[in-house]
Amino acid sequence: MSVPAFLANPNLPEPATADFETVDLLTIKPESEAMALAPGEFALKRQVLPLRIEGNELVAAIAGLHSLEAIDDLSILSGMPVRPVLADAQQIKEKIEEHFLSRILSQMPGDESSADIDESTDLADLTKMAGETAVIQMVNFLFAQAVRDSASDIHIEPYEREVKVRFRVDGMLHDALRPPKRMHAALVSRLKILGEMNIAERRLPQDGRIKISIAGRSIDVRVSIIPTVYGERAVMRILDKGTAMLGMEQLGMQPDVLVKYRQIIEMPYGIILATGPTGSGKSTSLYASLQEIWSPETNILTVEDPVEYQVPGISQVQVRPQIGLTFASGLRSFLRQDPDVIMVGEIRDLETAEIAINAALTGHMVFSTLHTNDAAGATTRLLDMGVEPFLVASSLVGVVAQRLVRRVCPYCSESIKPTEDSLMALGVTAEEAATGDFRRGKGCERCSNTGYKGRQGLYELLIVDDTIRRLTVERASSDIMKKHAIDVQGMRTLLGDGKLAVLAGKTTPEEILRVCQRESV
Repeated sequence: MSVPAFLANPNLPEPATADFETVDLLTIKPESEAMALAPGEFALKRQVLPLRIEGNELVAAIAGLHSLEAIDDLSILSGMPVRPVLADAQQIKEKIEEHFLSRILSQMPGDESSADIDESTDLADLTKMAGETAVIQMVNFLFAQAVRDSASDIHIEPYEREVKVRFRVDGMLHDALRPPKRMHAALVSRLKILGEMNIAERRLPQDGRIKISIAGRSIDVRVSIIPTVYGERAVMRILDKGTAMLGMEQLGMQPDVLVKYRQIIEMPYGIILATGPTGSGKSTSLYASLQEIWSPETNILTVEDPVEYQVPGISQVQVRPQIGLTFASGLRSFLRQDPDVIMVGEIRDLETAEIAINAALTGHMVFSTLHTNDAAGATTRLLDMGVEPFLVASSLVGVVAQRLVRRVCPYCSESIKPTEDSLMALGVTAEEAATGDFRRGKGCERCSNTGYKGRQGLYELLIVDDTIRRLTVERASSDIMKKHAIDVQGMRTLLGDGKLAVLAGKTTPEEILRVCQRESV
């Protein structure tokens, strides 16, 4: 019998050479008696699929040797010895979901017509639907699955004849589940109840927050619901407070950039801005910065929306606009709290910008974020808000623009020869191409066959020197500032930083070009 490729890996321990039976789950239907021996959440989390009972032995499918420990746990749960067989990871996942979903649906009353609701639907009916055991189990299942997959967002999307559930993993959306249309209204109603929203309101957008606990981990979920022509669409942002925060060395900054960045965050006062689109890792970078400069002698205050990580030794405030606690009002109050360092989640308006600048000019170090495409664009953005040029020039000490790119999966990485077009787009020279370690992931069970696993940052650091200050006062364009930073400071652009990541085999040319399409080397 042939041994699967991952078992032939010479880096695996000795048991990897064992002669395991392999099965194709497309041709096998797990027996219900066997499936009943493993709780759905256990099977999903550990990726082990009971198939059948043979004599006094339970046969169960696993995707690889990393799941062998789950076999021991399954043996304890079932009270039977377990014989493992090998199967495709995606097939195992689909079979577990199929069984779990079927079990949930068997408890769901009604037929497809029961999904039809309108503005006259009775509140009591909606509440009853949301309280059905099957609906509760489905919502719990979605949360557990999303956390297991390290998803940042869950999308529930209604269409004319179907409902899609998608997870955003490593910045990309993937299909996760397709519950029947008749469950849609009940799912959304359940989310509204958990998020303390108005369950009867289906005409207006609503926002809410949910706190859940999964495997002992505290998870915060931000819920956004909007009405569409086919029903309400829900998006849930998952904030896993059990996730370890990254240190400065783990952000992915090149060594020369890291040295310069550490120098500016140690300055006694001024403003440091992290820029980039939503989901580009700005908050992660700022948290790492605060951890880096924290000491028992410093007083650090943050005002955030939301508080994504709870940091020991730092006083954190959650924005609550409904009662008047905004970034601006929180920041204004901070100035009476004897702070050394202040972090403002985002500078969104002139009022917040002016208070932040005043704090910097009165001897405080201020960290915040802006939505700009590159580092040089931060000064232009502040001027467009209405901040006086001399105030920006006097307070700003540095700007770091960033993006997140997917990393090549280390478990299925292979050497490649990239196309000349992709190398040219990245600005790779012939000499660099000759020594570069170009790699991609073939796709495996560890990366859900995407070829990527995890992400790292790309960084563009602009130091505000005398020339940048003068250009700011003169209201020079961001292009002129960027040219100065590249020519004089040696600033590496986002695309240039991406090129180094490709040459080191950390990511692919296609991934850099996807994220940095509008950038220049």
